[in-house]
Amino acid sequence: MKYVWLDVDPGHDDATAIMLAVNTPTINLLGVSTTHGNASSEWTAINAARCLLAFGGSPNIRVFPGSDEPLLLPAKHDPQIHGVDGLGGVEGLPDIEDPKVLSLFATDEDGSRIRALEGMSKIIKDTWKKGAGHQVTVISTGPMTNIANFVSVYPDLLPAVEEFVFMGGAVGMGNRSAVAEYNILCDPHAAQIVLNAPVKKVMMPINVTHTAIVTRDIHREILVSGSSHESSRSTELPKASTNLRHTLSTLISYFAEAYKVTFGFNDGPPLHDALTIAYVAYPDLFKTTRHRVDIELTGTHTIGETVVDMWHYRPCDDTWGRNGRNCIVAEAMNVKRFFDIFLETILRCDQVSPLNMNTVP
Repeated sequence: MKYVWLDVDPGHDDATAIMLAVNTPTINLLGVSTTHGNASSEWTAINAARCLLAFGGSPNIRVFPGSDEPLLLPAKHDPQIHGVDGLGGVEGLPDIEDPKVLSLFATDEDGSRIRALEGMSKIIKDTWKKGAGHQVTVISTGPMTNIANFVSVYPDLLPAVEEFVFMGGAVGMGNRSAVAEYNILCDPHAAQIVLNAPVKKVMMPINVTHTAIVTRDIHREILVSGSSHESSRSTELPKASTNLRHTLSTLISYFAEAYKVTFGFNDGPPLHDALTIAYVAYPDLFKTTRHRVDIELTGTHTIGETVVDMWHYRPCDDTWGRNGRNCIVAEAMNVKRFFDIFLETILRCDQVSPLNMNTVP
């Protein structure tokens, strides 16, 4: 069993990561913090709560709103890809004013919401129990501002962290600048702080996430299990067999169109963030290599670039921290097995999602 803290900025692909996190039997999701990124922090927080409810998350899991802005740079969002609210085009999620959604925010006795740093530190500390309990895997699928704050303020809790797993970065490419991946570009200084922490890190770069494409056949399977075998000759997608599947289909459709128009992805959108959950639950899906990774912080044209020392030019020790070979970098993935697992997770989610208590659209 993996004890997991999830930090997100939903975001279409973040939503799929949440679905996997709450419906993977070997993951015990302890809490969810949110940050600026794909949309404003107000939207990402409410979106995380909506997704937790929609995907059948345990009623004990709470959402903890986090950073509004990066450590130094102005905040940026990506409405071109995700819409202004972060989940553009997604149908069927609970309303933002739904009392069940609002009840998922952790609150103090006075009713104020508990922030990410406070919630994260307390739950990790309580889970670790000074070594008598369990280490926690911290997963980040957005800018790492909250994680950097945790690393900086609670160095005494770093032994409680088994590893930091983050979706972000790239080897020799970018997606929101010539060389920088979006999550790192949003807060490069936070990413460097996390990379300097003396804890194992795992980087899931876009070189790998761009192989996790939701093709037309996979989209059919999302709508109706088994339909790709029967309908592969048809250009039409089948009608969703459940409300949950309809919601996921609208998510994929919007994301696919955004990626087609912006990046020229004609076969479907990549499920970037879901791969972090897959790595934690099924690490054998991935080929990885340990490298020294740093972030370019001052380059006029290259700020936010993940500098992966592929040829070991920099002298490093065997530690995970400031002077060590600090990061495991994913290089490839068993794509077919990943999507088999993804579709199996949807089957499990179908059994618990409150969306399916209503009539099929």
